[in-house]
Amino acid sequence: MSNGSFVSAFILTGLPHTPALDTPLFGAFLVIYVFTVLGNLLILLVIRVDSHLRTPMYYFLTNLSFIDMWLSTVTVPKMLMALASPSGRAISFHSCVAQLYFFHFLGSTECFLYTVMSCDRYLAISYPLRYTSVMSGRSCALLAIGTWLSGSLHSAVQIILTFHLPYCRPSRIQHYLCDAPPILKLACADTTGH
Repeated sequence: MSNGSFVSAFILTGLPHTPALDTPLFGAFLVIYVFTVLGNLLILLVIRVDSHLRTPMYYFLTNLSFIDMWLSTVTVPKMLMALASPSGRAISFHSCVAQLYFFHFLGSTECFLYTVMSCDRYLAISYPLRYTSVMSGRSCALLAIGTWLSGSLHSAVQIILTFHLPYCRPSRIQHYLCDAPPILKLACADTTGH
């Protein structure tokens, strides 16, 4: 990816708040993050241990828990670093690219997976006698792989389009993570698509 301005780092300004709230916000977000990761790990463990939960619905729920755990891990630790220290607000250009890629990859994969899960439930309700033959293990695996590949492709296109632009404005991102809309505000080029 070429970047005409050679931006080497961005500063994440984070959530607007007074500095006195840094410690309480750090504690609150840390607790939420830990419970999110532990909750998803517990779901994964229960589905893995209980053989009765080896159905298509739980197969997709396993994928969803895995995605949700990693989606939180892509965003929250950097936000916690920014709350813990002012120097934690800086993020290198390549780290920003990686964070944006994985944020959109996991987020779009999750959306595609919701669609697959709704189709699964529709088939289970509308065609209960044919459901097991239609939603075989192979079908579930192909649908899950399709969601992951679609999410990856969607994110790759976003990354290429976002970071191919020249950046000339101050490299302060008005957000707590590298996301496309705040980054596009820093671009010198016209991003409106006229």
